[in-house]
Amino acid sequence: MRLVLAVLISLFSFAAMAQSVPPPALAANTWVLVDHATGQVLVDKDADTRIEPASLTKLMTAYLTFSALKAGTLTPDQVVPVSTKAWRMEGSRMFIEPNKPVTVDELIRGVIVQSGNDACVALAEAIAGSEEAFAALMNREAQRLGMVNTNFANSTGLPDPQLYTTARDLALLASAIVRDFPEFYGLYSLKEFTYNGIKQPNRNRLLYMDATVDGMKTGHTSTAGYCLVSTAQRGTRRLISVVLGAASDTVRAQESLKLLNFGFQFYDTVKLYSADEALSQFRVWKGKENEVAVGFISDFVMSLPKEAAQKVEVSLESRQPLVAPLEKGQEVGTLKLSVDGKPLGEYPVVALKEVPVAGFFGRLWDAIVMFFKNL
Repeated sequence: MRLVLAVLISLFSFAAMAQSVPPPALAANTWVLVDHATGQVLVDKDADTRIEPASLTKLMTAYLTFSALKAGTLTPDQVVPVSTKAWRMEGSRMFIEPNKPVTVDELIRGVIVQSGNDACVALAEAIAGSEEAFAALMNREAQRLGMVNTNFANSTGLPDPQLYTTARDLALLASAIVRDFPEFYGLYSLKEFTYNGIKQPNRNRLLYMDATVDGMKTGHTSTAGYCLVSTAQRGTRRLISVVLGAASDTVRAQESLKLLNFGFQFYDTVKLYSADEALSQFRVWKGKENEVAVGFISDFVMSLPKEAAQKVEVSLESRQPLVAPLEKGQEVGTLKLSVDGKPLGEYPVVALKEVPVAGFFGRLWDAIVMFFKNL
């Protein structure tokens, strides 16, 4: 059975643009722009090319720290011993010392605001016992999040042949931080932090350039260039930008803002269907009911170019035969979206309620009908 709605969606109120706008060309090696609500990539260049992440590695260090806090295996006021390894870390530091008490809360700020390599190692040792064991946890979590082109070798991002990731994977990680830890995410908007009498500013220039930007992390080495994962929320929309391999701190900020502005100006996040809204009724065999309402359990939203929002074509396909019992939330069909004949994507639709098995005679009748239908 194939139900073709083939309708032009008219529930959008956007004014169609006269013509498509090409994405910006950025002065960087690779980049990606993602809509946080939908996970869709709006524009990218070589988003799956492996690169050296430098201090963007600290996003995963923070993710695991937030996880430990949420699980209760760490507490914010817990005092963490500072090892000789942590104390002697090279590169950016928050200047912790072996004989000076430092709390988990302070170390997190040291990682996020000051990009402290010493803070990263101290947290890694507190969580996993050693930085090597912590790196294994980082890789396990990366796989769980779907970061298929990523491998971590340390908690800091200091160069290592076994340390690599991609712009796409970094966007996945950034989005996971926003989604999974709203109680901690606000730390990424802090503009400065003082520890051990030393005040250091947040290196993310966008926090000072655009009030809608509230994160996330900078990175730099001589081989990686200047990198920035940034995110901004304007109204209800949040976009995540990853710009890698820029020539300077100024360039990475300017190009990141250019990318964010493009996404907000020329794309919209559109709710096509509400949660539990019936798109159609599908035939059910051998069930107490002959039909089941189908749709989505949660709101179905998409990112669309503004000129395309009024031209979305929809087709709905049922997986026939659907034989009872059916559970609520069980996949029963596919929604296909396109614009001007070009596919946008395919999405599973589910049963919006359960359908129990019919009695003996109901099952027998449907079995006979199905037999002759299939001749």
